[in-house]
Amino acid sequence: MNTKETQLAQFGLCLNNEGYAASLEIGKVYWVIPDEEAAKRGYVRVIDGSGEDYAYTSNRFHILQLPIAVKKALLSNLQI
Repeated sequence: MNTKETQLAQFGLCLNNEGYAASLEIGKVYWVIPDEEAAKRGYVRVIDGSGEDYAYTSNRFHILQLPIAVKKALLSNLQI
């Protein structure tokens, strides 16, 4: 990813995995994929434990504000 993409990257901390225990772990940080349509409907799209992107209700996550160095480290660790 280039620097601009890294700056724009978002991550969310999972707060609730009820009904999705196989895909989401409470306390785990997930890469948030921009999706305006999902956001309008109260959803957030993330790369979950399956390695695929899915939309989950936004109240399951807390969107994190992270320094670029932390974003780079998280992005380099993704296995997608």
